[in-house]
Amino acid sequence: MNRAVLILVFTWCSFLLNAQKEWMTFYEQSGGKRTPRYHETMDYCQKLAEASDLVHLTSFGTSPQGRKLPLLIVDRDGLQDPEAIKSAGRLILLIQACIHPGESEGKDAGMMLIRDLIMRDEGRRTRNEELSGIRHPASGGLLENVSILFIPIFNVDGHERFGPYNRINQNGPEEMGWRVTATNLNLNRDFLKADAPEMQAWLKFYNRWLPDFFIDIHTTDGADYQYVLTYMMETLGQMDPGLTKWCDEVFLPEWTGKLNATGYPVFPYVRFRRWHDPKSGLIRDVAPPMLSQGYVALRNRPGLLIETHMLKPYNQRVEATYECLVYALEILNRQAKKLQSLLIRADDYVQSHEFQNASFPLQFETSLSDSSFVNFKGVEYEEIRSDLTGGVWFKYSSTPATFHLPVFSRAIPTETVKLPLSYIIPPEWSVVVERLNLHGIRMNRLEKDSVITVTSYKIKNPRWRPGPYEGRHRLSRINYDTYEENRFFPAGSVIIETAQPAARVIAQLLEPKGDGSLLSWGFFDPVFEQKEYAEYYVLEPLAKQMLEKDPELKREFEQKLASDSTFAKSQRRILYWFFEHTPYWDQKRFVYPVARIEQR
Repeated sequence: MNRAVLILVFTWCSFLLNAQKEWMTFYEQSGGKRTPRYHETMDYCQKLAEASDLVHLTSFGTSPQGRKLPLLIVDRDGLQDPEAIKSAGRLILLIQACIHPGESEGKDAGMMLIRDLIMRDEGRRTRNEELSGIRHPASGGLLENVSILFIPIFNVDGHERFGPYNRINQNGPEEMGWRVTATNLNLNRDFLKADAPEMQAWLKFYNRWLPDFFIDIHTTDGADYQYVLTYMMETLGQMDPGLTKWCDEVFLPEWTGKLNATGYPVFPYVRFRRWHDPKSGLIRDVAPPMLSQGYVALRNRPGLLIETHMLKPYNQRVEATYECLVYALEILNRQAKKLQSLLIRADDYVQSHEFQNASFPLQFETSLSDSSFVNFKGVEYEEIRSDLTGGVWFKYSSTPATFHLPVFSRAIPTETVKLPLSYIIPPEWSVVVERLNLHGIRMNRLEKDSVITVTSYKIKNPRWRPGPYEGRHRLSRINYDTYEENRFFPAGSVIIETAQPAARVIAQLLEPKGDGSLLSWGFFDPVFEQKEYAEYYVLEPLAKQMLEKDPELKREFEQKLASDSTFAKSQRRILYWFFEHTPYWDQKRFVYPVARIEQR
């Protein structure tokens, strides 16, 4: 080979190497040890958008600290509008990363995946013709029937609380973001109540696009085991039956089979009957709708929650996440038409008489009397009694072990309700109406003052948790009596018919015992407060008069004295007991403002 040819070959190889390095992500350039900051992530996303007409970089809101909430739209024809994409017959897949910013695998895997897709360009050419893929080839056709929405960082403010000491249980990356927002809210507890501005922006975005499939990427803690990935899909009873069957019998068997064959064994996300102790038995639960995949299940959409294992090296977790996204795309492309038909049926079903007349489950618990046995790929471990604290802790080894364990996964509804024709909310509860609107719930308003026959709830002996949870003091106990009445509702009152696609969300938000109801989160706390009071010098003589005039009241009072020693010793409780039996008592106290219209 002559000198000129050698120089040409060397120059061309150098060019290719530089081109490859130019398109390596921050994670790849670090040797799989680091994850990029917000501005570095945004720069790379912008670079992807500039490199290909298939990719569009936009945002779906702004954080309290002023950062854009980034969104990449990837479509084979460069479409950027949900109506246009759906008209083209494609599924919309939403991939979400960094709702907990310390759990950054989805961000790094997602950017590599989009880079590889546009480098291959599904048979087209990028604007930079010299670019070539630098990872192993992703399967062809991944954008044929699916368009991708990718949120690389959801919790952008928490992401920039960046440092090496944010995840004590986690094996890399070297530095990462913080779990919660700048106001200390966990976004993955906020999907129903929507207190955080970031979540309010997300819900508006979600309702505009209404993705057909959702993947949310996390990192788990807990015990050690062999699995790099665990996962959750809502297949235990609270999602549409047709979608549940498709997830359980079509998607999951193929998806888990591909990952297992690739060398990334997976297992359903479980908790242990005894914390940190796999041998105690495994429990699978229905996810509450305040969590991401629990919420989208209520919206009649399958959600796949990925939990990479925090003790595995960071590069293994990212690579496994990349593979799981590729395999999900492969299945969704082949199953696009089938899934689309199931989604239409699911939205129709919740508007049908069959659904409206059935018993709707509000809350579930997992039966601990019904189990099956599975093989669980764990590691050997020992239980140690601490000479420091006197407690027990578990020391895990590096020795693989397979345990034959009971798994409890039968979900039993513990609270059910039959949905009314509609709910009605007085107009003064505008904050509640605004939250309902965020969920894309259709509603109408009364045009004039009206008296309507409704079923009302009167709450009995409410109790609150002693400390705050996600910025609110939640009700820990909700009991009530129901009664029918003719209630006055002013013009502007909001009527919400339950025969609409968001029926499951409506029930969970507005039924008092809904799992994450607005009542339980404290949105209606003012109705429990007493605002008018009576002086003892008025109540003392009035109570005696009431006893003299009403023998039945006297018998009830004496029974109360005999059965409740605390009551019998309290002047205030005794006098206010009589006050409650007068027409002066606040008849609206403890009455839930939301009422049910039952007639169909």
